[in-house]
Amino acid sequence: MIPPTRDAAEPDGAAAAEPVAAPHTGSLARRMMLIAAGWITLLLLGGGLALDRTLSGLITRAFDDQMGYMLTAMIGSAEIGPDGEVFFNRPLGDQRFLEPNSGLYWQISGKGHDDFPSRSLWDRSLKLRTDHVDSAPHVYDSTQFPGEPLRVMERTITLPGSDTTWWFVVAENRKELDGQIARIRRILLRAFVVLGAGLMLMAMLQSWYGLGPLRRVRAAIKRLRTTGANRVTEPLPLEVQPLVDELNGLLAHTERQAEEARTHAGNLAHALKTPLTVVMNAATAQAPDLADTVIREAAVMRRQVDHHLARARAVGRRAVGQARAVVWESTEAVLRAVTRLYDRTRFDLDGNRTAAVAIERQDLDEILGNLIENAAKYGGGSVFVTVDAIPADPQFCEIWVEDDGMGIPEEERIRIFARGARLDTGKPGTGLGLAIVRDVAEIYGGAVTLDESEDLGGLLVKLRLPRCSA
Repeated sequence: MIPPTRDAAEPDGAAAAEPVAAPHTGSLARRMMLIAAGWITLLLLGGGLALDRTLSGLITRAFDDQMGYMLTAMIGSAEIGPDGEVFFNRPLGDQRFLEPNSGLYWQISGKGHDDFPSRSLWDRSLKLRTDHVDSAPHVYDSTQFPGEPLRVMERTITLPGSDTTWWFVVAENRKELDGQIARIRRILLRAFVVLGAGLMLMAMLQSWYGLGPLRRVRAAIKRLRTTGANRVTEPLPLEVQPLVDELNGLLAHTERQAEEARTHAGNLAHALKTPLTVVMNAATAQAPDLADTVIREAAVMRRQVDHHLARARAVGRRAVGQARAVVWESTEAVLRAVTRLYDRTRFDLDGNRTAAVAIERQDLDEILGNLIENAAKYGGGSVFVTVDAIPADPQFCEIWVEDDGMGIPEEERIRIFARGARLDTGKPGTGLGLAIVRDVAEIYGGAVTLDESEDLGGLLVKLRLPRCSA
């Protein structure tokens, strides 16, 4: 026989006990880093392009201004000779105009006249477009000299003593200008790369430091699980503190539920212990009234079980979420049922038809059923129910149930809420009605009080339940 493998031999319960990782939507730190990286890249690109254009424009403008000074000096030094040709009355100051192929050139041209070039042009001449007139300096780039890109500035002038239109031109090699722009761009690129890396590092540190409180919350929750602590008490930033407050509230709610469950279990065990002991003793002694004893004690145990089941159902339904019930609808439904049992009793209903309370409809029906049935059972024939008897109270809706019976003496009104307490033993009942009403109402944050009815003269039961916010 082949021995079973470890997985095959493992029971199903062990596999089911393995913790299952909860689904998640990705890393919060990664989201923050992606957003930061996107914005940093966008801003650096936009800022870099804007700065590049600004600096390139400033360098080019300074370059053009130097050419403009030279062009102005040319125009100021130009005169017309006796032969009608143009000449300079003083030499231009820049030595490069005298060096062949120096990269800095000037030229004066006019229709019907020979070109008047600088010595730096040597055997070359600048090609001009003489089909237009530039009354202001006109700057453009030219590639008319192979391997030597030029920056050209020209202007059209009519000199005194001549009717000829002259084109004054200054041209300079762009290599120096392009070199300056390239150096500026390299500096900008290095600076923005360093700046981008620094900003990304800062964003990483910010994400790590900013998410630190969440890691501390995680460690605190782990300590709750491993050390038995019941609250997160570590001081945290204002943005995280509401989360911790809600967590502590959830822990307190869970503790209350656990304590209620323990209390219910203990009360039920204590309530069942005595009837079981009586039955066991009667059975052991073979008492002649064993059957009657069993029936009587079984009824007691059933009442206790019903009581605790009602509380457990109310606690469970309260934990599900925000409950809502319309009081008028629930009261009408209960009255229809109770009227069939007490057809000789007069039932009256008045008050707010739209009042809603934060309680499950089934629990509200059980509370009202107990109160109205008790009023019909122990009253003198009249029961009056008022819904929302104090409408001015914004937090609670108060329901009054009045009868015309004998009422309950003031000194007995506290004892009557005890489980099994009954003042009139001549009528059938379990003695758990008011106890269930009180317990279920308190579970939902309400209360029950007893008073004397001014209109009917009997008992007045005031049921206070929290209003529904929706």
